[in-house]
Amino acid sequence: MGLDQRERLTPIARTTSAGKKEGALLEQAGAALHARLEKRFPNTQAFQLQVEFSAKPGITVFFGASGAGKTTILDCLVGLLSPDAGRVALGDEVLFDSAAGINVPVPQRGVGYVFQDLALFPHLTVQANVEYGLKKLNRMQRRDRTVPVLEAFRIIHLAARRPNEISGGERQRVALARSLITDPTVLLLDEPLAGLDAPVKSSILDDLRAWNAVHRVPILYVTHSREEVLALGDAVVVLEKGHIVAQGTPHQVLTVPRQEIVAQLVGFENIFPAIVEAIHEDRGTMACRLAPNLLLETPLVHAEIGSKLRVGIRAGDILLATRLAGELSARNILPGKLVSLSQRDVIIDARVNCGVEFEVELTLAARDALQLVPGKEVWLVVKTHSCHLMAS
Repeated sequence: MGLDQRERLTPIARTTSAGKKEGALLEQAGAALHARLEKRFPNTQAFQLQVEFSAKPGITVFFGASGAGKTTILDCLVGLLSPDAGRVALGDEVLFDSAAGINVPVPQRGVGYVFQDLALFPHLTVQANVEYGLKKLNRMQRRDRTVPVLEAFRIIHLAARRPNEISGGERQRVALARSLITDPTVLLLDEPLAGLDAPVKSSILDDLRAWNAVHRVPILYVTHSREEVLALGDAVVVLEKGHIVAQGTPHQVLTVPRQEIVAQLVGFENIFPAIVEAIHEDRGTMACRLAPNLLLETPLVHAEIGSKLRVGIRAGDILLATRLAGELSARNILPGKLVSLSQRDVIIDARVNCGVEFEVELTLAARDALQLVPGKEVWLVVKTHSCHLMAS
């Protein structure tokens, strides 16, 4: 992205198109963002954006694989891309409306944007980077605005340094401080913490939450990491090829996925077609057939006998045994044969044929203690509520 586009993204002295300082947009603090966007890309038939969503004050995570449309949505919201049709409103303030001919210029939208590459100016100091959006204020006014933000993000001691003289985590803090210095009414974050280790990421997010507890603006956070969704999201919107396939709380959407595409995104290694064989309402379960000689007891859902479903099971939710002793509480005990073993860092991926092929995660110690080798007869133990049912 060129310098001119980055300058467009920096609101100057918080003016609206009518020239009112600290006016209508600033009054929308605490308001929800509502967006309906359509964007066609003539040379890319596989991807056409068509979404509608709302984001309340707090963190809404946009989750999906690369190419799902996450960054395209942010670019439309900030005004770098003009949708072919749609409407974007922050509370009562309309930022874009194709039918009404409204398209508020980028610097006047009051939107903060932190890019994936952070887009810091390498020749400027930390303080100068953060102050960049305050050009119309005098030196004392800039200092009064900048110091509290530098302190809030714990970078006041770095004020005189340049981006190449500080760590990756410190650069992320500078980029956040620069995006927040003009008190945006919406904050867009495009994977700004990618590549940071967990403690640094957690510390930065804690400071961001503390800032937003005071300012109460919608924060739209783009990621393809399931762990980030569960750790920081108040709400999640799951995208696939320019369309929303699921939305709700992270627990609702990711922990108990109802769509196969979501299950794949969040890492369900085992997904099988199944047919409902029997319904046991008295115990809240039903039997699903995965193969001619393989029945699986699953939680009861609204389905009729003969219905076609999909069953998802995480590899880490399956236990493997080489012998069985006594009764087990798990309802699914599946005999099978070990097909292969492969090592991934300190995890062993085992593939077991039980009529269909399951992937199972084991520790190195478990592999050695059970003396596992391909061809060995084993049993898989699967709890009923580890089986997640989805529409076929």
